[in-house]
Amino acid sequence: MEQEHKTLTKNAGKTAFGTTLSRILGYARDMLVANVFGAGMFADAFYAAFRIPNLFRRLFGEGSFSAAFIPVFSQYLHAKDKSETQKMLNAVFTALVLVLAAITVLGVFFSPILVKIIAWGFTNDPEKMQLTIELTRMMFPFILFICLAAFLLAILNTLHSFFIPAFTPSMLSFSEIFYMLAIAPALYPQNQIKGLAVSVIIGGALHFGTQYPKLKNLGWHLKFQLNLKHPAIKQIAFLMIPSMIGLSVDQINAFVDNICASFLASGSITALYYSNRLMQLPLAIFGLAFASVSLPAMSKAYAQKDMTTLKSSLNYSIRFSVFTLLPAAVGLTVIGLPITKLLFEHGKFDDIASIVTNNALFFYSLGLPAYAMAKIFANAFYAFQDTKTPVITAAIAMVLHAGLCYILMYPMGVGGLALATAAASYFNMILLIIYLRRKIGRLGIKKILLSGLKSLLASAATGVAAFFACKVSGSLFISVPAAIAAGAVAFFIIAKLLKSEELSVFTRLFNKNEQTS
Repeated sequence: MEQEHKTLTKNAGKTAFGTTLSRILGYARDMLVANVFGAGMFADAFYAAFRIPNLFRRLFGEGSFSAAFIPVFSQYLHAKDKSETQKMLNAVFTALVLVLAAITVLGVFFSPILVKIIAWGFTNDPEKMQLTIELTRMMFPFILFICLAAFLLAILNTLHSFFIPAFTPSMLSFSEIFYMLAIAPALYPQNQIKGLAVSVIIGGALHFGTQYPKLKNLGWHLKFQLNLKHPAIKQIAFLMIPSMIGLSVDQINAFVDNICASFLASGSITALYYSNRLMQLPLAIFGLAFASVSLPAMSKAYAQKDMTTLKSSLNYSIRFSVFTLLPAAVGLTVIGLPITKLLFEHGKFDDIASIVTNNALFFYSLGLPAYAMAKIFANAFYAFQDTKTPVITAAIAMVLHAGLCYILMYPMGVGGLALATAAASYFNMILLIIYLRRKIGRLGIKKILLSGLKSLLASAATGVAAFFACKVSGSLFISVPAAIAAGAVAFFIIAKLLKSEELSVFTRLFNKNEQTS
């Protein structure tokens, strides 16, 4: 098991490193957008419109498609020769292009209906509604490129290539940053936001294009070969249909959040977007890094009928995710407002926008461990090619989420919507554990709980240290980094005193010798 853990750690390290670079560029992009558009009508319209292709991206891209494709591809790699596997890739690629092209055309045509569903509250502001419809139509081709990029990501991850797929989402940031700096200043505001939509499409195309050379280097290619009767297509489609709901619960919950936020004060949708982006940084770097590498690892173990390795990979991924995300959650709840002010409070993004954004960030952060654990536990089902069980848990959790949104949106504002998301994620996670325990037996929950308790105690020290360190200076450029550093040091000291097993793993994860692609 030790060698398997080392492999998981090394692959997660590559994913985390690539994701960190990509997220840094993503925050630079977000700061530029916030500086120019603030949290007003243009930003609300853009982010509401961007929600729609992003939802389809999760449904047909790295969400349900990856969950269905990776186990099937692993099966072909294990049981078929390279020629047969290459034919399978070509057949799936061709079918995916045809489906995505059809979705893009239909999406452009039905954009007015989609916008009225996702931003129902905009009906009281015809100008904002019309702008959102126009932006949605402009950005729908993004789905074609980004879903094909997710297809390449799934292939490369299964082939144990993790850095390039984790880094290439930064192409979207490169495209938007270049546009905001070089082109946007010469345009009127309404044309500026439309130009930003065009840069999103270009970024999606670059995302696909920058991964393909890596695929070629590994000895594979993609060719348009029409073979819709290939058995792999039917197998993937069969697995994909239920997982379109199960794996995309976070996006569907965000969809509900968007509808509710459109009825709240102006800027609420933008506040949800930026708070979610901040919360996603530690989630992507740590939690989703292990989620990304755990699915290929568990799929391979299942293909080889090695249940011991599968369970070990699952338990190891969960423990490490909790170890890293608990202190991140505590840190964001304690110094979320200074971080928001430092990153976004520039130009038209004012103090009120920061307070509203932090209101959502506080409650989103409470759910950080649950988001990652639910993803990893769901991956265990996908490794078994069981996509139905996560659908059951996700559907129940979505009902809970919608009910909580309705109850909490007015008394708590955007914070209530974020709290509903966090609570539903914990509920979904618990259901997944119950069903998985029935399916494969003991999961090592006691070991996870012991590890989690140690991490929680160390995280409490993180919160205290970050709170006091943030007061050392009136300058956010000094106090925020000081608070983060103090919180990290406090966490590592207490984790060391508690003899946390994951501490040595964390050190190995960021070993420079392992940060190569």
